[in-house]
Amino acid sequence: MGATLLIMAAGMGSRYGGDKQVDGLGPNGEILMEYSIHDAVRAGFDQIVFVIKPGMREAVASICGDRIAQHTRVDYAYQDFSSVPSFYSIPKERTKPFGTVHAVLVAKDAIAQPFAVINADDYYGVSAFKTIYDKLQTLAPEGEATMVGYQLRNTVSKNGTVSRGVCKAEDGMLQKVVETLKIKLFPDGAIRDVAEGEPGVTLDPLAPVSMNFWGFTPWIFGELERYFDAFLRGLAPDAIKAECLLPVFVDEMMRAGKLRVPMLTTDATWFGVTYKEDKPGVQAALRALHESGVYPPSLHA
Repeated sequence: MGATLLIMAAGMGSRYGGDKQVDGLGPNGEILMEYSIHDAVRAGFDQIVFVIKPGMREAVASICGDRIAQHTRVDYAYQDFSSVPSFYSIPKERTKPFGTVHAVLVAKDAIAQPFAVINADDYYGVSAFKTIYDKLQTLAPEGEATMVGYQLRNTVSKNGTVSRGVCKAEDGMLQKVVETLKIKLFPDGAIRDVAEGEPGVTLDPLAPVSMNFWGFTPWIFGELERYFDAFLRGLAPDAIKAECLLPVFVDEMMRAGKLRVPMLTTDATWFGVTYKEDKPGVQAALRALHESGVYPPSLHA
C-alpha cells in the first residue's frame, strides 16, 4: 500500500505577515514543507497533495513542486470560495478561508488511499512520518483515524499566543480534543489559556496537543462533507471569521461514537513559524539538522 501526504498551505499567514508557506528558512532557501516532503517520501509516502490558494500554484511549483514531481506524484487542490457549497452565500466582508476541514475536503478528488494531513508551516521531525506511515497501513477502512501528538511545552511561541488542540488520551486512544485558541507562554515558564484574559487557566506543559498531524482513510471525506455543510448552515450572517476545524470535527465524531483514534507518540522535535520573530530560531535549528547529517547539505540537490 501507498500513502498520500496532504499539505495545508492555503492559510492567510495573517499573524506572520505574508505567505510564510513559501518563505525560505533552510540554509539553502528550503521552505518548511520541503522538510516534511523529504521525510515523508523516505518514510514511504508516494503522493503529495498541496492545498493552496489559486494564486500560489506557480510559486509552489517553482520552489519545490516541479522538482518533487520528477520522482513522486504531485497534485494540487485549491481552497477558495468557489468550492463552498452553493446553498451558502459568502458575506461580502469575508476574506478568511473556512478552516482546516474545508482544506482537507477540497482535496477529495485527488486522494484514493490512506493519507496524512499536515500544516505547511510546521516542522514535524523525521521519525513522526515513519510512525504515521506505518499506522496508515493498518487503519480500518471506515470509522478509524489516527494522530501524532506532541507535548504542549514544545509547541508554544515566546512571541505571542498560539492555538492548539489540547488532547486527552487513555490507553493509547484519543478521548477528547479541546481547541484552545489563545495559549500563552509566560516568562516564568507557565503555559496558560488566556482566552478569557490574564492570568488565564494553567495548562499541563506535558499534555499532548494536536499539531494537525492527522491520518485518515478516504472514508472520511463523506463525513467531512456532512460536517462542513452543517457548519455553514449554522453560521450567523456576521460570522465572517469563523473556521471549521479538524480537531473540533474529530472530537465531535469521537463523542458521537463514529470515530476511534489511536494516538501516536513521537520523540521527534516539532517547531514552527507563527510569528516573524520565530524565524531566527527555526533557521538555526534547521541549519543544525543539516550540519549533524539528519539532512543532506541541500534539499535542492
